[in-house]
Amino acid sequence: MTTFFFFVLVVFVISLLSSGIKIIHQAETMIIEKFGKFDRKLESGINIVIPIYEQPRKIKWREVKTDLQGRNYYIYREVERIDLREAVYDFPKQKVITADNAGIEINALIYFQIVDPVRATYEIANLPEAIEKLAQTTLRNVIGELELDQTLVSRDTINVKLREILDDASNKWGVKVNRVELQDITPPKDIQEAMEKQMRAERDKRASILEAEGDKKSAVLRAEGQAEARIKVADAEREAIRLVTEAIVNTKSDPAQYLIAIKYLETLKEMVSGRDNKIVYLPIEATGVLGAIGGIKEMLAKTTE
Repeated sequence: MTTFFFFVLVVFVISLLSSGIKIIHQAETMIIEKFGKFDRKLESGINIVIPIYEQPRKIKWREVKTDLQGRNYYIYREVERIDLREAVYDFPKQKVITADNAGIEINALIYFQIVDPVRATYEIANLPEAIEKLAQTTLRNVIGELELDQTLVSRDTINVKLREILDDASNKWGVKVNRVELQDITPPKDIQEAMEKQMRAERDKRASILEAEGDKKSAVLRAEGQAEARIKVADAEREAIRLVTEAIVNTKSDPAQYLIAIKYLETLKEMVSGRDNKIVYLPIEATGVLGAIGGIKEMLAKTTE
């Protein structure tokens, strides 16, 4: 029996001594109290704590768990070690009212960091719940000052304003709010349907405008092409007339008779170009035209000499 009690005593002493050795990881700390009064905070590395005389102070913390269906849920528990790294809280959707009485649902992410673990331990009883409630009330106040249209297009502005208010309010808790991100903004169903109709109308309007602009540019290009073609034809005709006129002048013939004869021949060609066309008469001036044709023949004969 004596040996047994001695063995139990040795195990108890070893357990007691081992419980006094605290290994604190990087970016962690622990609050130590002496008989319920704050004494010090432990730094990273190996620390010695006198059992029974010195005890770590526990704080409440929130953790995210995932169930079998892949859905997240939160649990609150008391921990001895305070994590000094940046933490993120994803709050569930909440309904808020805008300045124009539109009810919308919003959920937000808050990125914060404990910078003073002593105040985070002693200035607030439940830090995670306090941050959550503060974020919810602040979000209601900020959204309540904005109309629905402003809320939908001013996400960055809302994020900045929320961060400033939350950071200032949580400063007494030893917490630094680094940023706030609004995730989803869900308007009422009837407003969503109206917005979708408006978006479709805007898309149809833009498509019609683009199509009209395309038709306009196409018409302009066709008109410019026709104009350029006519200019080129006119230039060619002008050059041909100049050359012919020079040739007529050199042969001392009458240019007017030549031009009349050319136009007559073109008209005559059109008259007989159709199927089963027949010439049933000649204009009165036919003899004059034929004389002009004779003049052309004479001109060409002189030109070739």
